[in-house]
Amino acid sequence: MRAWQFNEVDEPFTLVEREDPKPGTDEIVIDVKASGLCHSDVSFVDGTLTPLLGHKPIILGHETAGVVSAVGSDVGEFAVGDRVGIPAVTEGPGTAVDGGFAEKVVVKANLVVRVPEEVDFSQAAPAMDAARTAYRALVTFGRVEAGQNVGIIGFGGLGSLGAQIAKELGATVYVAEVNEKVWDTADELGVGGVSKDIRDFADQGLDVIVDFAGFGTTTASAVDAIKHGGRIVQIGLAREEATLSMQQVILKEITIVGASNGEKSEAEEVLKLMASGNIASNVVPITFEQIPEYVDKLAKGEVAGRAVAIL
Repeated sequence: MRAWQFNEVDEPFTLVEREDPKPGTDEIVIDVKASGLCHSDVSFVDGTLTPLLGHKPIILGHETAGVVSAVGSDVGEFAVGDRVGIPAVTEGPGTAVDGGFAEKVVVKANLVVRVPEEVDFSQAAPAMDAARTAYRALVTFGRVEAGQNVGIIGFGGLGSLGAQIAKELGATVYVAEVNEKVWDTADELGVGGVSKDIRDFADQGLDVIVDFAGFGTTTASAVDAIKHGGRIVQIGLAREEATLSMQQVILKEITIVGASNGEKSEAEEVLKLMASGNIASNVVPITFEQIPEYVDKLAKGEVAGRAVAIL
């Protein structure tokens, strides 16, 4: 099989030929149909998150979906031909072991989820990280329910998914995004309003605000905008620190929680939502050969959406 190998910080990927992997007793082999590119891959390459990798050289790619082509002797829950995805986990492919920037990947069966027939592989791959993370922020920690008013700060890859998930749950969504070029996309989604500052919607009684940007000032604006007794979920990591009005936090009895990557069960739940057809990433389809080029484009901020290699 062919694979793109990451060797060392700031060095180019190497196209390598490997023997097709064989499953261990508790593993399956997946023929990769789609492999998503993530900002974490950029951070692995530029040195920011490289120490988190299990080894070097390594094949990156932690947003993977495809078809089972071989199963280990102890695996009973999957069979050849099953449509599956691999949720991103620190002990999984693309982080601890070789990942999905390859034609095939081997993975422990207990890490894998089924992909519904209604969900295309190109959507399932980014769902293994981006959509699952947005789901965790909105549902697990945001506790969003039908009839609530929800603020979304940042309408990028994660924020747009978060807005779609909130709407699918029956909430009215208000978006704060400084990039006016994406306002039309937010309007087409049917949000209650879009502006540069979430404080413009303070009079809407925002029950939950999710800050997908994390610039510090955005979190402070969420504190100003949230209603009394409301909940703020912090998931954006653009700045390490934020200065907040603790008087507001106390007097308005605000709950502020952090949310991170997500769990296998959340990947399963978001795939169920995606099967409805109302939730989708803005996928930029690329070829297997373009993976290194688009990791570089992603680092330069030149990808307007989720780049996904289609094999």
